[in-house]
Amino acid sequence: MSHEFEDKDRVETVRLTMPSGEKAGGNFFQQVGGSPAFEKLAAAFYEGVATDDVLRPMYPEDDLGPAARRLQLFLEQYWGGPSTYQEERGHPRLRMRHAAFKINPLARERWLLHMRAALESLELAPQKEAEFWAYLDRAATAMLNTFED
Repeated sequence: MSHEFEDKDRVETVRLTMPSGEKAGGNFFQQVGGSPAFEKLAAAFYEGVATDDVLRPMYPEDDLGPAARRLQLFLEQYWGGPSTYQEERGHPRLRMRHAAFKINPLARERWLLHMRAALESLELAPQKEAEFWAYLDRAATAMLNTFED
């Protein structure tokens, strides 16, 4: 049995682009402030993680700076910025990289709590914040690997 979408040859993805080839409306990475915005987001997120009794034990490093940089680079790449993350670390493989950690609903909730505060610190336009938040919520759910306490 084929798992291929039956009408794949009849469906055309709509991509609104400018004559230059750039996406209409611009690049999300640029629209939200580029690298400085993602650096601020990652720093604010890890400020919360640093004192979180559920999440902090998942980071063996005393210094959370390298983790903040990895998060920044990953999110920059995801949202259309430079591909530095992949150049330095290869394919993200998020579930594989996090498989050693117990990511249950409580860990997801705490991750989202700190990410919400970090995202709000950027003071993005409501549409951009909603788009960013929708991704973060989906990503946090995708990372769940246990329902045990």
